[in-house]
Amino acid sequence: MYKFILIIACFLACGASFAQNSGKADTHAADTTKAKTPAINQLKTVSIEAKKSFVEHRADKTIINVENSLVASGGTALEVLEKAPGVSIDRQNEQIKLNNKSGIMVMIDGKTNALSGADITAMLSNMSSDQIASIELITNPSAKYDAAGNAGIINIKLKRNKSFGTNGTLSLNTGQGIMPNAPSDLYRLGLQLTLNHRVNKWNVFSTTAFNRKVGYNTINVARTTLTSNLASAFDQNFDRNNTGFAYMGKVGADYYASEKTIFGVMIDANAIYNNLNNYSSTIINETRELLNTQNLVNQQAYSKSPIRNLTANFNIRHEFKKQGSNLTVDVDYSGFSNNKDEKFDAQYTNDASELDKTTALMNNTKANIDVYAAKTDFVFPISKTLKLEAGLKSSYVLTNNDFISSEFKGGAWQNDKGKSNNFIYKENINALYTSFSKDWEKWKIQVGLRAEHTHSNGNSITAQKQVDRNYLSLFPTVFINQSLTKNHNIRYSYSRRVDRPNYQQLNPFVFYMDPFAVDEGNPYLKPQFTDNLEIGYSYKEVSFSLNYADTRDMITQISQQNDSTRIINVIRKNLGRAQNYSANVYVPTTIAKFWKMYTNLSLYFNKFDDNNLEGAAFTANKVAYNLNSTHSITLPKDFAFEVNFWLNSPRINGVEETTITQYALNAGLQKSMMDKKLKIRVGIDDIFLTNRWEGKLAYQNVNLQVVNRYLSRRASFTVNYNFGNQNVKSARNRNTATEDLKNRAN
Repeated sequence: MYKFILIIACFLACGASFAQNSGKADTHAADTTKAKTPAINQLKTVSIEAKKSFVEHRADKTIINVENSLVASGGTALEVLEKAPGVSIDRQNEQIKLNNKSGIMVMIDGKTNALSGADITAMLSNMSSDQIASIELITNPSAKYDAAGNAGIINIKLKRNKSFGTNGTLSLNTGQGIMPNAPSDLYRLGLQLTLNHRVNKWNVFSTTAFNRKVGYNTINVARTTLTSNLASAFDQNFDRNNTGFAYMGKVGADYYASEKTIFGVMIDANAIYNNLNNYSSTIINETRELLNTQNLVNQQAYSKSPIRNLTANFNIRHEFKKQGSNLTVDVDYSGFSNNKDEKFDAQYTNDASELDKTTALMNNTKANIDVYAAKTDFVFPISKTLKLEAGLKSSYVLTNNDFISSEFKGGAWQNDKGKSNNFIYKENINALYTSFSKDWEKWKIQVGLRAEHTHSNGNSITAQKQVDRNYLSLFPTVFINQSLTKNHNIRYSYSRRVDRPNYQQLNPFVFYMDPFAVDEGNPYLKPQFTDNLEIGYSYKEVSFSLNYADTRDMITQISQQNDSTRIINVIRKNLGRAQNYSANVYVPTTIAKFWKMYTNLSLYFNKFDDNNLEGAAFTANKVAYNLNSTHSITLPKDFAFEVNFWLNSPRINGVEETTITQYALNAGLQKSMMDKKLKIRVGIDDIFLTNRWEGKLAYQNVNLQVVNRYLSRRASFTVNYNFGNQNVKSARNRNTATEDLKNRAN
């Protein structure tokens, strides 16, 4: 990120100098021309406007330009990611995958949010796409980045104003979900105001946003159990209605103490409030000694889960006399709280349609996370073709999870001490890195090494169980770029990455989901390490790449079924080895002067092996593919039209297999007015309601099939208005120190 800022700063400085000199030259030329030929009318202004492609492929990253996309307008950040090439959203397991690999580090403006799993997707579902300028997909990050994220980094860059003086952007969006047999209350609403004030040595900026979101999905789960004298077939149906709203506020200031030194402070606060109503109906067909019976369990579940986050950052940037040499320092604090109150009311009906019993359970979870971090980065160009980068980082994380489970008995709520627990997790990571880059006429090489020392302690107070780990890991990176000709380029890259378990996965709590399903943490879960190799070729804007990833101790979700109790337990474990082979091709095509098409096709082969998974050897492999195509059409009268189509084939992930092809067609229309300061957009996602998930688990004694239909079709309306001076660059974007840590909080 700092290299990007430095390049932009140099570009602006050169541009300003060029503009100043050009202005003098133009004035002199104009005076000369005027003296010789006074009758000639002079051209006062030349305005050249170039619209960025929806997808840009660069040597080290792929950029999704959300700001100019019509099909992305009025949606959420999660829905935008679903349209990005190579990205898939696993809504069944609440995972984001890149090139069919899980283990993504999600960053926002260079800092990682402290949520993971269902909570990170909930946060992205509450973030309006109108807040986003672009999304960076980085499959092989350099040593400068934290080593977390075996599949790479997704960096969401929010919009920032670009002017001196006072300016801002006001955005309003609303949308209505369209789904058969669903509740009528499926509308969303978003409002955002961004302000920037730049004068003399000060730049002050702020962003406030409010979003109201709603989700609805129906899930059908079919599974069987078998013992010596009882065979059971479960048919479970869930109706889940999730409503919520989110507030977001950011305020900061940059002080330009001199031409070389900048001080900055920033405070970022978020609050998300989710309410979930979940009704489930479980039909149990039992066969015992040729006698067939049918039982029924109906459950009504309620959940409230406010999530709050406060991040404070202090930073310094100093540029030395040697051009391109700079030092940056960041000190951060992030505090998170995630409190969840759940209630489960169940009724059991026998084969004679008689009520056997009722149960009432209640879970209260209080999770608090404190993250302290500091880092410094140093860039020093040794010569015009040789550059050194180095840095240090230290972080400390303290999490406190208090889980209380109660059951209503004898007319009062009683604490279930066998389920309640208190879990405290502490983690300290100290890291240092260095990298050298060298340029030749046709070759560019960057070699780096990052070392991270980790000391962690997970302490289950109630169970009196501790897991203490202390280890050092090395993460080398190599990047080679070869320019064959002006338009032909080859790049080679290697990196080693790590995914540490998130804090919730390590928590040994047993979470109740329904009478026959629980979710359990695993304090013995180990980190997974991945070696990534990539070879890429590009011709002008066309690109092709081959990738290989080898992951050891892959963190995956396992379902354990107890046939005697008929309860299924969802737990995270380490799977021996996962290999991913992929080929990716990106082709932009100009069909007509007004019509451009951008197509990305990816082909994958995934292979999973474990010598002893749940008591037996496990192996699975499958070929899969992903297609993403966007058509951008410019129409007269400042109208624009865009169509996007994406498709994901059946695929596997560990023991889980997706059994259907997922695809969706999206469209958007825009009208620009008031010298393009006002933009009105309308759009619709998943026009034909084809985006759903179906999958199965079939290993050992587990035989389970799932159909998940969720709210994917939605009409949207968006208004964007830019006001104030929109010409000159303002405040800088910057990283903070709490990068890899935040994504693991839950």
